[in-house]
Amino acid sequence: MNEQRHPDIEIYIKNRSISSIQSWLSTLGDDSEISTSQDAAEKHTHEFSVTIAGTVIPVFIHERAAGKAWISVWFQSDKTPWVKDLDCARVASAALETQVRCIASGWQNGDDPDEWWKVEDTIEELIQWT
Repeated sequence: MNEQRHPDIEIYIKNRSISSIQSWLSTLGDDSEISTSQDAAEKHTHEFSVTIAGTVIPVFIHERAAGKAWISVWFQSDKTPWVKDLDCARVASAALETQVRCIASGWQNGDDPDEWWKVEDTIEELIQWT
């Protein structure tokens, strides 16, 4: 399995509120804050930052990213505690007690864009998510 660090981390969380995701984010590091612009709020997009080990990591949350049930959480940094999206999905699924999905690979040429990891109740399986 490829252990190359992903340049950013993105996961999709099922049926959780922004406040529960924000609470989870606050447990990840030393400091977290939200800054949402009016335009972004209308589009259901929220901007956060989380400071982990002295590094400020921008986090974008997009509600209804894949249907009504799914919220995208995108850590725009390669300085997260996780090497791959799947590592983050495991932590988020356990902390939020819900299903979390992430891309199966790091978005390289030749990868199947519909192949995703589904993580729920410590069970991980590869699925086709179109």
